[in-house]
Amino acid sequence: MKNYLLIALVILMCNCSSNQQWTYLFNGEDMEGWHIYLKGKENFNGWYVSDGVLVFDPSNRTEATNADLVTDRQFSSFELELEWMISEKGNSGIFWGVIEDEQYKHTYETGPELQVLDDNWTEYVEERGDRQRAGSIFNLIAPSDIVSKPAGEWNHYVLHIDHIQNQGFVVFNGVEILKFPVHGAEWEKLIANSGFKDSPGFGMAQTGHISLQDHGNQVAYRNIKIREF
Repeated sequence: MKNYLLIALVILMCNCSSNQQWTYLFNGEDMEGWHIYLKGKENFNGWYVSDGVLVFDPSNRTEATNADLVTDRQFSSFELELEWMISEKGNSGIFWGVIEDEQYKHTYETGPELQVLDDNWTEYVEERGDRQRAGSIFNLIAPSDIVSKPAGEWNHYVLHIDHIQNQGFVVFNGVEILKFPVHGAEWEKLIANSGFKDSPGFGMAQTGHISLQDHGNQVAYRNIKIREF
């Protein structure tokens, strides 16, 4: 009887795993499912779609204001997969757990950031250190390996955030470069030892928006998909 129960449990777990379907956050055609943080959908202010690619180009701005892009939906535990390409000496980022509220003027006040950077920008990396290079959780955790491709080439990220198991990891161009907690005492210690220690809302939300950063440099994203746990 115990063996039958064990087999049934294994089958149930497999079925649950198979139900974790991928959903595309970017349809490759338009800005459906996205808006500008605190500003809505009336003006995407530098973001546009070209040949199935989501592009930010600061020369296309119509307003001299920041235009971080955020998902309409909010997410808690998920795996996010995407490709990104940055311009020379370019900087961008991918946030999760973003709280969209007027009390927070910027996405980085609440959402941790998986850094997107031209790693060949030597002056930046030498000045800021490995906790701000590509593959870092910005200003919190440095990547274990340097595996980025140069500006103008596509890079691949898998960002895994699981608040159920309190596990996060990043796979960068096929290499796991980070493992970290996503809440609790260890996570709070990382924040306390960072430049976000005086930001009370930072990294605290277990449900929030995903955001792509306007850092004033040209950047492109494609094949953006997610599966929730």
